[in-house]
Amino acid sequence: MEESVTILDAIKKEFDCKETDLRTYSPLTLAYIGDAIFDLVIRTIVVERGNKSANNLHRKTVAYVNARVQSKMIDALESELTQEELAVYHRGRNAKSYTAAKNASVIEYRKATGLEALCGHLYLDGQQDRLLYLIHEAIERVGMKI
Repeated sequence: MEESVTILDAIKKEFDCKETDLRTYSPLTLAYIGDAIFDLVIRTIVVERGNKSANNLHRKTVAYVNARVQSKMIDALESELTQEELAVYHRGRNAKSYTAAKNASVIEYRKATGLEALCGHLYLDGQQDRLLYLIHEAIERVGMKI
């Protein structure tokens, strides 16, 4: 049986990226990559649900990729997280960010940043199955349909 290669593995190989200790990344760096990964997962689900206009795809995606919804998602997931995952989430949530969300409270924005940091951590740690499981659980628990 052929071993599956993750996109992370392929990127590291193709671009000769050096191994970096995950603990050295700042929580905002984890949130930066986690934002992109979360967005990619949601966009993939939306596209796989049907070929629609770009405007329609964007509207469906934005319904999930925003601080208010991400805050609800992490609230619904907290009891599911391991101690390590909780620590990463808390580091991201408590990080001093110099930007703010347009349509969310400061608390919602910080929780969303924590969720994104967790997504970034799981992605960079090669835990794609856990990442996808948690996003799926969050969508289910918040009761949204993509």
